Amino acid sequence: MAERIAWLAPEGVLSGAIVPVPSARLRSLGRGFDPAAEIATALALRTGAPPCPILARTDLGRQLGRRRAQRIGQPPHVRLRGEAPRSALLIDDVMTTGATLAACARALRGGGSVRVVAITFTRRP
Repeated sequence: MAERIAWLAPEGVLSGAIVPVPSARLRSLGRGFDPAAEIATALALRTGAPPCPILARTDLGRQLGRRRAQRIGQPPHVRLRGEAPRSALLIDDVMTTGATLAACARALRGGGSVRVVAITFTRRP
């Protein structure tokens, strides 16, 4: 996935610290891994950009199975666990409504990030 993202990303997008979108805790435990973190780590190795896992979800809820209006109206709670980079590249495996990406971007901007760009491997309509 990281190789494909690196190959298809528009020029200049893959700059800045690579920040994985955090999964819901129970979701990561059930899977045994965090897909966004795996992609972000592999992308950091390919680009030389620093990995920056500084976001955390503070809610236990999942977006999976929720209706669009619920996802947008009640996005996940995301907070910073460190200093926000000036330029951040958010990485996620799937985007459905964009609510989680928006929550992550708000947390980064609230912490001082000036440039926040997001890339996902796929988009679910």
